[in-house]
Amino acid sequence: MALTTSAEAPLPVAEISRLIGGWIDRLGAVWVEGQITQLSRRPGAGVVFLTLRDAEQDVSISVTCYRKVFDAVGDIVSEGSRVVVHAKADWYRARGTLSLRAAEIRPVGIGELLARLEQLKRSLTAEGLFDPRHKRALPFLPHRVGLVCGRASAAERDVLENARRRWPAVRFAVRNVAVQGAGAVSQVVAAVRELDADPDVDLIVVARGGGSVEDLLPFSSEELVRVVFACTTPVVSAIGHEPDSPLLDLVADFRASTPTDAAKRIVPDIREELHKVHQVRDRGRLALRARLDRECQGLRAARSRPVLADPQRMVDLRAEEVAGLVERSRRTLRHLLERAESDLAHTRARVVALSPAATLERGYAVLQRADGHAVRDPGEVAAGEALTARVATGRFDVVVGDGTAADGG
Repeated sequence: MALTTSAEAPLPVAEISRLIGGWIDRLGAVWVEGQITQLSRRPGAGVVFLTLRDAEQDVSISVTCYRKVFDAVGDIVSEGSRVVVHAKADWYRARGTLSLRAAEIRPVGIGELLARLEQLKRSLTAEGLFDPRHKRALPFLPHRVGLVCGRASAAERDVLENARRRWPAVRFAVRNVAVQGAGAVSQVVAAVRELDADPDVDLIVVARGGGSVEDLLPFSSEELVRVVFACTTPVVSAIGHEPDSPLLDLVADFRASTPTDAAKRIVPDIREELHKVHQVRDRGRLALRARLDRECQGLRAARSRPVLADPQRMVDLRAEEVAGLVERSRRTLRHLLERAESDLAHTRARVVALSPAATLERGYAVLQRADGHAVRDPGEVAAGEALTARVATGRFDVVVGDGTAADGG
């Protein structure tokens, strides 16, 4: 039940400590797994003091046990060992401190660790974290490489030296972290997240120079695996432990066998690239030379053809044809004109023969009345009427007489 207190009715420290102890007693005995970071076995003392730290989080708790409990595993357990402790929470009321009083300590064996890792591996595989479809291709030439490794470690030296030997202009953003023991997981996770958030970093390398299975446990942490899976920047795992592959190798976009191998994978070798450039240039020259030779041969073949070897000959041939056509056209036109002239002469002769002037030249005359109409019938004129007589060479006036009219009638 919640306590009812106020500024006017507070509880004393001893009462609060007693109540806390009562609440803690309700926890009962529990099994706890962790890593021993501090161990104190004072000569002659009947109690052993040790600190048990979480393998992945920066959390620790004090543990005490009777000497005989620790002596049962004292030959195989030391600082850095992973153990499982059966203990009961113990609240020290006088100082207000919490510790665990261990009744049994069991070392965590390699087989048990591997079994747990295998179980975690199956679980993460079922979620698709290791699916090759999620893996990203490494950039050909990263502008900046993020490197997560131990401080002044051989892994750091191998990556930096070999990468710069291959490509001197490569730049690194190095994050030194603990790569084993307590706090390693949190530091590596924080470094990976920081580098992934940096837009200048094109590639992240997590490197360590090998180690025992226990030493490499931080790189099989579920938290680290999920963080790497969520990265938008390609990640290279360079743990350098061939027999047992940590889970980081499976989730990373590329697994390098060693830090040196990672250096060879993340940047190209400038000598090899220059050699490739020379090869491509030589192939280009050969291809261009072959193309020019082929075109020159085609040009020579084209120039050797009669039409190009003696182009004036074609003009001469066409000139002769044009001259022949001109002569034919002239003859044809001359014949047409002569025929037309003959037709015109005949037509003119017929016209002349049929014209009134020709009739007049034969001695005939045409009589016209004053209005210009020709007289065709004597009955059209009257006696005394003035007419105009038109002959071949001119005209003159006449008058119709009576006798003439009568004789005509």
